[in-house]
Amino acid sequence: MTADASVRYPTFNLSGRRALVTGATKGIGRHAALSLAHAGADLFLSGRDTRELAEVAAETGGTALGADLAAPGGAAALAEQALAAVPAAARGGIDILVNNAGISSPEPFLETTVEAWDATLDVNLRAPYFLAQVVARAMVAAGRGGKIINISSLSGLVAIADHGAYCASKGGLLLATKVMALELGRHNIQVNAICPTVILTPMGERVWSPPEKRDPMLAKIPLGRFGVPYDVSGAIVFLASDASNMITGSEIVIDGGYSAI
Repeated sequence: MTADASVRYPTFNLSGRRALVTGATKGIGRHAALSLAHAGADLFLSGRDTRELAEVAAETGGTALGADLAAPGGAAALAEQALAAVPAAARGGIDILVNNAGISSPEPFLETTVEAWDATLDVNLRAPYFLAQVVARAMVAAGRGGKIINISSLSGLVAIADHGAYCASKGGLLLATKVMALELGRHNIQVNAICPTVILTPMGERVWSPPEKRDPMLAKIPLGRFGVPYDVSGAIVFLASDASNMITGSEIVIDGGYSAI
């Protein structure tokens, strides 16, 4: 079969695009960084473990950036660092933002502490919101459009026992995603969320390894397994690419069929 030169086909080539990925040292964030680099993107990476961050930066050819996303001004400071790090010859800002960094401190509702609540929402909701704000301003000024991908969770759509603060943070991020999409659409900026089930990252393994938690959850997943980072990074590359240009304000659910029951 000979390709028709007049027909436009989907492409996932990100050459020449600049992507900022948070939480890039482990799990979903690390695999997302590797996958975006494989697709041709130039990377700016943040993460809490400086040694692992340096390793991922070296592996992807990316730029490592320091950040404290738990601090009130940490997200905006990271965004400004990334924008300042864009080479002068390629000014125009960040093309792709992957808001991946997150924390989880499971506690029963009756035992949830104010400290755990605040820490969870600071990192999982406030940080991505204000990081996206600064990056989106630069996208608007550049006039080239852009992609913002917020890593939410199945826990933003359904209740999970002992995850009150986490569910609240991820549910809030989903609605924030829709507001961003609504307001930024006229600037050709697409904003979407990804909602994975349990992914076997170091955090996922720590929380879900006990059989009393693992087995009932697995019983609700038709595919019969938890996810791995590879299961999520494909959706990230898709949403970062031109193949998703008509998708905004949506969530991609990666849950092995959990929500179909």
